[in-house]
Amino acid sequence: MGEPERREPEGRETKRREPKQDRSRATRRRLLEAAVACLAEHGWAGSTVSVVAERAGVSRGAAQHHFRTREDLFTAAVEYVAEERSTALRALFPEGAGDRRAVVAALVDLYTGPLFRAALHLWVAASNEEQLRPRVTELEAHVGRETHRIAVELLGADESRPGVRETVQGLLDMSRGLGLANLLTDDAGRRDRVVAQWAALLDKSLD
Repeated sequence: MGEPERREPEGRETKRREPKQDRSRATRRRLLEAAVACLAEHGWAGSTVSVVAERAGVSRGAAQHHFRTREDLFTAAVEYVAEERSTALRALFPEGAGDRRAVVAALVDLYTGPLFRAALHLWVAASNEEQLRPRVTELEAHVGRETHRIAVELLGADESRPGVRETVQGLLDMSRGLGLANLLTDDAGRRDRVVAQWAALLDKSLD
C-alpha cells in the first residue's frame, strides 16, 4: 500500500489560496475598468478584447479566462461600474433624504461621465448586434431599476402617492437627456439651471 496522501491543515491551505484569489479579483477589476474606459474613448468598434487586455496590463489569455466572449466582458464592465457608482452615490448621502438640489445634481452627474458614454456606445452596438441586444436590454433594465430605487430613497419620495413614481422617472429621463446634450459640448451652465428648477419642482410635488 502506498503512503496516505498528506493534507495541509485547513488554515494553511486557505492562506495559500488567498493570494491567488486576490490576484484573480484584482485582474478582473482591472479588466472591467479598462473595458469601460476603452468603450467610452473608442466606442464598440475600437474596443476589442486585445485592446482592453493591453490597457489593463494583462494578456489576452488572462482576459479570456475571466470573460469568454467580448459581450461577456463589456456587459459585465458596464454593470460593475454602475454598481460602483450606485454605492458612491449612496455614500454621498449616508443619512438618506436631504437637500434635494444636491441629490438632483448627483443623479444628473451619473449621466455626464465616462460610464454613461460607455453605456451609450453599448446601446448603439446592441441596436445592430442581435447577439448583444438581449443582454444589453436586460442590463439596462437592471441598472434602471436600481437607479430609480436609489433616487426614491434619496429624494424621500412616497411612491404610494399618485404621480410620484412618474415624477421621479421623469427626473431620471431628464438627466439622461442632459447627459446626451453634454456629449458634444460642455453643457454645464444650462445643466445647473435645469437642476435648480427641477429641485424646486420636486420640493413642490414631493412634499
